[in-house]
Amino acid sequence: MSKSTNSLYNESDILIVEDNITLATQMQSTLKKMNYNISGIETNPKDAIIHARNKRPDIILMDIDLKNSSISGIDAACQIWRNLKIPIIFLTSYYNDKTIKKAMECEPYAYLIKPCKDVELKATINIALHKHKFFFGNKESIIKKEDEFIYITNSLKFNNSSSILYKDEEQISLTKNEKKLFEIMCNNPNEIVSFNTISSYIWREPIYDMGKLRTLVYRLRVKLKINPFENIYEEGYKINTIKKLA
Repeated sequence: MSKSTNSLYNESDILIVEDNITLATQMQSTLKKMNYNISGIETNPKDAIIHARNKRPDIILMDIDLKNSSISGIDAACQIWRNLKIPIIFLTSYYNDKTIKKAMECEPYAYLIKPCKDVELKATINIALHKHKFFFGNKESIIKKEDEFIYITNSLKFNNSSSILYKDEEQISLTKNEKKLFEIMCNNPNEIVSFNTISSYIWREPIYDMGKLRTLVYRLRVKLKINPFENIYEEGYKINTIKKLA
């Protein structure tokens, strides 16, 4: 019998980033009762970045409103996501459109208003873990690819860690959605990635818009003067790679 979605992600390692130690320990106790493992509690963004890099938790609960630091919780989340691709769930005690807009820049998987109900917290964590596995596979594959280049042609390569594209050793300026397209494709080199998977990752929409996706691919083809993505009829796109030249 297959595991249920709830039990499937039990024992996942969770990092709590919260500067209110009372709230952090309460959350730790709640999560342990749900059978999650707690990777640790950090109270400032810099320590959270170090913890994420050293211990590689499966998911991070990040308080946006961290104080007494030169960088914010949002800044830390952006660094962690860009370099390690660890999913982030933001926590905050208030709702503010400006804050939400800034937080969305680092692609959080969810946004919860404190205090949140236990059932809501558990469901949000499990959905985020499920989506992340759907997009990126297992954690080991992401760790293996950090700081590696994906060589698309002799002149075109993509850095998985920094999400930077190079052509003839010069950095190519990419839009946010162009970067996300290369991320999802280069995480699955030489494999067909379905139109739905690509669109869900880029736009986080349940139903994909083929027109938007085609337009994005077309603009990249014009910008690069080559087409890095092979269109597999009625299935998806594939990015073909080559071995690094000696």
